[in-house]
Amino acid sequence: GWKKERILAEYPDGRIIMVLPEDPKYALKKVDEIREMVDNDLGFQQAPLMCYSRTKTLLFISNDKKVVGCLIAEHIQWGYRVIEEKLPVIRSEEEKVRFERQKAWCCSTLPEPAICGISRIWVFSMMRRKKIASRMIECLRSNFIYGSYLSKEEIAFSDPTPDGKLFATQYCGT
Repeated sequence: GWKKERILAEYPDGRIIMVLPEDPKYALKKVDEIREMVDNDLGFQQAPLMCYSRTKTLLFISNDKKVVGCLIAEHIQWGYRVIEEKLPVIRSEEEKVRFERQKAWCCSTLPEPAICGISRIWVFSMMRRKKIASRMIECLRSNFIYGSYLSKEEIAFSDPTPDGKLFATQYCGT
């Protein structure tokens, strides 16, 4: 409920706001608190952001004024595609998810051009499977570069958790 919110989208269950590095200190302080909590939840070792001055933070604020989603994106020049692995014969979606969560994955050594790197994407566990992450990415794609809409090929996800990789695979269709 800040006086100067940069609202990107409003939905029946909340709104998405964007915080930029040049925003007021109170907003940046709140983003730092949220990032710390997100890092703990995702299991990150408080990894510093590559270039703080080039980040854009999207927050999904529920109607009861709680942050239930966070996406931190940075400008990048290239990404490395995850190498697809042959899956064993899997009978159910549940089996596929279990397999994806347990296996390691490898990346190509060939860089591919990308514009936007998603450093963190997180949704509060009780609010998952409600299209919050997808809506945040849609807002990011239309607001990352003024006057331009990013394609899915121009986005890269950095070091996703197993759930994050499943989400990115489903969202990007690759």
